[in-house]
Amino acid sequence: MADNGRSAVLVLLDLSSAFDMVDHNILLARLEHTVGIKGVALDWFKSYLSNRLSSVHLGTCSSSAVPVCCGVPQGSVLGPTLFSLYMLPLSAIFEKYHIAFHCYADDIQIYFELNDDLALSLNCFRECMCEVKQWLLANTLILNDKKTEIVVFGSNVLRAQLRDAFGFLTSSFSDTARNLGVLLDSSFKFDKQVSAVVRSSFYQLRLISKARQYIPHKDLEKLIHAFVTSRLDYCNSLYFGLHFALLHRLQTVQNAAARILTKTRKSAHITPILADLHWLPVKYRIQFKILLITFKITNNTAPSYLKELLNSYVPARALRSSSQLLLVQPRSRLKSRGDRAFALAAPELWNNLLIGIRASDSIQSFKSRLKTYLFHLAFSTG
Repeated sequence: MADNGRSAVLVLLDLSSAFDMVDHNILLARLEHTVGIKGVALDWFKSYLSNRLSSVHLGTCSSSAVPVCCGVPQGSVLGPTLFSLYMLPLSAIFEKYHIAFHCYADDIQIYFELNDDLALSLNCFRECMCEVKQWLLANTLILNDKKTEIVVFGSNVLRAQLRDAFGFLTSSFSDTARNLGVLLDSSFKFDKQVSAVVRSSFYQLRLISKARQYIPHKDLEKLIHAFVTSRLDYCNSLYFGLHFALLHRLQTVQNAAARILTKTRKSAHITPILADLHWLPVKYRIQFKILLITFKITNNTAPSYLKELLNSYVPARALRSSSQLLLVQPRSRLKSRGDRAFALAAPELWNNLLIGIRASDSIQSFKSRLKTYLFHLAFSTG
């Protein structure tokens, strides 16, 4: 939901057998005329795509080989790149209707803000999707309506009002959607995402605990980080500002992992154990992730769509704060949601850091200083 109180719509498009449906002739024409690849480079792509044969092997039997005139190897390094180039003209349709989008290979996400005139916003979306569907058909691709997901981020009343307003994609309307492995819910509570992370993490911990006595301590810690900590850390910047009860559920996973690693009783106080292991609690791991992304943005090593969210603080006249590497802190109207947005949370956390941390000259020194700082906040008894 936007901080101005308006609602937003996220659409996750699904294409049927997308990689297998790429027409080689269309792709080569696109590489030459749209991307501008010519000469030896274009010949290399032609040799890569041409003279491919396909056959089916079952036991000792094999079918006759037939030429492959479409498709790009999905498991290859070049396959997703070729598919992205094949889909280039699709972006012009989204831009025509002023709909924001992110694309990588067959993972297509579009999102737009609902204006005060809901009918106008939805009519624009329906026209866009009709044109998208026509373009896909003209380029040998098929939009899978059944697997496409639409989520409206707004009030319950608004979602009920819009449930039947998405044209041929009405059946795709949902209250939740899985986006890059994260369960996004229409109210941004993330309770279902937290439940999924906790459930899968404890499943991994039960398996690890059964084999604990056969695994050396150092290897056991690596195993826990690989199968449990990685789940807690994945996209954890989204957890900033969550309700305490949800953060506590995530923290119980880390506590259980620490007990298994150190063979500590359930009745023992866990804080000293986490401190001895040098494990930042979940709350501070979330802050660490946000601040690390912010450091990359301020040092021009982050994607442009993230850079656009933050602005350096430049005072109107010469002040000491002009050399403090501060960021502009926007104001929000929606405290329960607006303050959780990266554009607001990142400047607040960043400006509260010591100047020595903000001014780190490398990502390694920044991570080291930041962890020391957060470790002190988490475990200081002063």
